[in-house]
Amino acid sequence: MADEVTTSAQGFEPEDIEKNKTMAILAYIFWLIPLLAANQSKFAKYHTNQGLVLWICVVALWIVISIITAILPWSFLFSFAIIFTLIWLVVWIFAIVCVIIGIINASKGEAKPLPVVGKLFTIIK
Repeated sequence: MADEVTTSAQGFEPEDIEKNKTMAILAYIFWLIPLLAANQSKFAKYHTNQGLVLWICVVALWIVISIITAILPWSFLFSFAIIFTLIWLVVWIFAIVCVIIGIINASKGEAKPLPVVGKLFTIIK
């Protein structure tokens, strides 16, 4: 009963949550599918936005690191290779952990923002 109050207070109807849990879970893996298939569901849209923001942040970091490595001279690049590899490892571990957290939240019928990136911006309203 407390979950229904919490989700209703956030603007999600219990029927919408139950009907679109699968789409909300898919949003963290293939965000385009729920965007097209469940575009009337507020719950699916919320999780689609969270998944999309996460992957935009990962791609943005990839672009920044790629530009930095392209600008650096070869002599610096070899010395920083270990650092960039460790940064990528941390980014991917963080992304995987966020995907798991998002999937768990979606399967529970909860609408909690992802750590760090969840409250950055809203793309899908």
